[in-house]
Amino acid sequence: MIVYSRRYHPPNPQRRDGREYGIYLHADDLAALLERLGVERAHIIGHSYGGYVALAFALRYPDKVWDLVLVEPPILPWLARTPEGDSLRRAFDARTVGPARAAFARGDSVEGLRRFIDGASGTPGQFDALPADRRAALLGLAFELRLELSAPAAVHMPALECRDVAGIRSSVLLVTGQRSPRRFHVIEDELERCLRTQEVVTVPGADHQVPSANPRYFNEAVLSFLARH
Repeated sequence: MIVYSRRYHPPNPQRRDGREYGIYLHADDLAALLERLGVERAHIIGHSYGGYVALAFALRYPDKVWDLVLVEPPILPWLARTPEGDSLRRAFDARTVGPARAAFARGDSVEGLRRFIDGASGTPGQFDALPADRRAALLGLAFELRLELSAPAAVHMPALECRDVAGIRSSVLLVTGQRSPRRFHVIEDELERCLRTQEVVTVPGADHQVPSANPRYFNEAVLSFLARH
């Protein structure tokens, strides 16, 4: 198993490098990493924005993918496809993205993280309820999150075409948390429709932090999927 930190994430250098933050930048990095490690093809598992990157990787490098596990990728542009989704997207922008972006712009990384983590998880007060060491570790992500929120939307979160996603030939497992914010369920429904997959798992009791919220159930579901493919 290979677990890596994406560009701009600790312990990687946290400095601007002239590249625009986006899913295909990270997908290209993953391809380069696998080549460096001598891995021709891999099972790709991605959670949250990592799931978005995993999907981009499968679209750009299909021959490098055995199968995909996508855990609540935030393909927010897809929310605009339904009245319910559009309402959810507007609410998320107003209550989470906007305030977090404003906090980072005025140099308040703690408030920026608080706003984003509470909003993304759908659990008000989640950031402040974390142990002090966990909050300190999350502060290490402030630089990356600031870049993410300031990147052009078309690069950071491009509106993938359903027909392109439908062309993925690898087996795909979709995973969502039972208590995750409604927007993730709307996105998963759209992914399920585009991929025409029956491999869908809802993790009991889990919010957006699916893998850590119910690790035993999550791990068993993923390992079972990998064993079948």
